[in-house]
Amino acid sequence: MNPQANLIFIISLLLGTTMTISSNHWIMAWTGLEINTLAILPLISKSHHPRAIEAATKYFLTQSAASALVLFSSMTNAWHTGQWDITQLTHPTSSLILTSAIAMKLGLVPFHFWFPEVLQGSPLTTGLLLSTIMKLPPIALLYMTSHSLNPTLLTTLAILSTALGGWMGLNQTQIRKVLAFSSISHLGWMAIIIVYNPKLTLLNFYLYAMMTATIFLTLNTIKVLKLSTLMTAWTKIPSLNAMLLLTLLSLAGLPPLTGFLPKWLIIQELTKQDMAPAATLISLLSLLSLFFYLRLAYCTTITLPPHTTNHMKQWRTNKSTSIMIAILTTMSVMLLPISPMILTIV
Repeated sequence: MNPQANLIFIISLLLGTTMTISSNHWIMAWTGLEINTLAILPLISKSHHPRAIEAATKYFLTQSAASALVLFSSMTNAWHTGQWDITQLTHPTSSLILTSAIAMKLGLVPFHFWFPEVLQGSPLTTGLLLSTIMKLPPIALLYMTSHSLNPTLLTTLAILSTALGGWMGLNQTQIRKVLAFSSISHLGWMAIIIVYNPKLTLLNFYLYAMMTATIFLTLNTIKVLKLSTLMTAWTKIPSLNAMLLLTLLSLAGLPPLTGFLPKWLIIQELTKQDMAPAATLISLLSLLSLFFYLRLAYCTTITLPPHTTNHMKQWRTNKSTSIMIAILTTMSVMLLPISPMILTIV
């Protein structure tokens, strides 16, 4: 793709995200979501492969349906209350329609079917954008309307997302699909706590985005898309593969690493809200996703295939990406000890 065109699309993405996050009026938020959708479509389909075109089409159809529902929800609320302010979403029907629309935008169960297919048809860099930046505007809208959302509905969606995200990722061999189901599972953790402590949802999203960015950039550096190629990739940059192992375990939420922090805080908050059964259930369901993270980690570093290909070790890598990966990996693994400081900032 032409670099100038690429730059325009990236700037449009940032513009759309900023518009949605900073707007008070529903129409402005909707405009930002539409700019985002239109800017990411060329980035998904830039390879002109039939699967990429199919992914772009699926993405466009689901996102436009979700945007129409957002508009319908805000108009219903304005009809009943006379308010176009995002924080004044008080009508129950409007909040129900909005929850469905945001679930469709994010890829929460039962509106998750498009997400693994779209991620599989996109390049790794676009997949990174889809998994991180594109999730920010819908989560910001949930954050702004969290006081009027239905807790029972969100808890149900969250537990289903964690269950299906873990369950459907178990037998995948394509790494992008595994990461898509991982994203669905993490969104379940964010959705369950949004009504009770919205700031925890944002903290969870920031840490998830950081760890996912690390994994996508690492995979892009070692040029790996399947589990079978991941097994031989350890010979390219062994140190990077070792750090990929730790980042995957962090994304799984194992205790000494960064990824444990949001899970720990969410379980604590749910227990405070007398939701110990939901906390227990979502914790047990996250063991499903732990299994496929361990599978990825095993393929990354521990297995030695019987006929290793003679890869030359890379003595020179892209410097700017290497620095970014180094910073992100360090943060993905070592932020747990400074969690008190993170909590005072949040």
